[in-house]
Amino acid sequence: MNILNSPEELAHWKAAHPNCAFVPTMGNLHEGHLSLVEQARLSGLPVIASIFVNPLQFGAGEDFERYPRTFDLDCAKLRSAECSAVFAPSVTDMYPQAQTYFVEPPALANELCGKFRPGHFRGMLTVVLKLFILVQPRVAIFGKKDCQQLALIRGMVEQMNLPIKIEAGETLRAEDGLALSSRNGYLSDAERQEATRLYLTLKHIADALALGRRDFEELEVQALDALYQYGWKVDYVSIRRQNLDMPAQEDSRFVVLGAAWLGKTRLIDNVELG
Repeated sequence: MNILNSPEELAHWKAAHPNCAFVPTMGNLHEGHLSLVEQARLSGLPVIASIFVNPLQFGAGEDFERYPRTFDLDCAKLRSAECSAVFAPSVTDMYPQAQTYFVEPPALANELCGKFRPGHFRGMLTVVLKLFILVQPRVAIFGKKDCQQLALIRGMVEQMNLPIKIEAGETLRAEDGLALSSRNGYLSDAERQEATRLYLTLKHIADALALGRRDFEELEVQALDALYQYGWKVDYVSIRRQNLDMPAQEDSRFVVLGAAWLGKTRLIDNVELG
């Protein structure tokens, strides 16, 4: 497996591998990331992953400084997953000068997670576009756990006419249902036991929708109350169409999304229906 530490080293690797499949990450990898690598390998193309903790998508007071950096362990995992290369640029490599040009996202970026993390999706889309330009993949894989991120990346690729196929990877969960996340490591033992409640609450809404309930606002309020009772600080619970538009009574396909704080850890999850 090649470890590429600069855009120049990446360009040299690209000369020998003009077509590739791409898995962007921020490192601290878990089985969910490795499942995306496995999915990328099904393309039959060489797979390159990136490891870059992007300062542009972290707001003031967020966890940019303490976000876990586990590069050597990440590389060992990627090597075992038969990844062909890792692109691991520095902040200076990605931003040799102060970034003054940005991808300006649509209104969706100010809803759901974007309402509570202003500027996050602007920074995320900007770095993803820069990575796409550098890596020039034919296929890129993103996890469904952050379905708002996935929707915005798909929209950017479509509207910018980027010749990249975006594939979605299923959310991997622990046996008790907790979605795998790099931030799960922040949880104390007691918080880890409680953390599954977010998923179970969203699934309860999805089950109610499957049985025909369409009182969307009431279902959301009930979910908020259920989480508040156990000490969660809830950013939102929302029922949407699977394209993240607002739902209608006649719909049968939904995604139920939630983001909430357990102690000092912010968790997100979603459950699809239909």
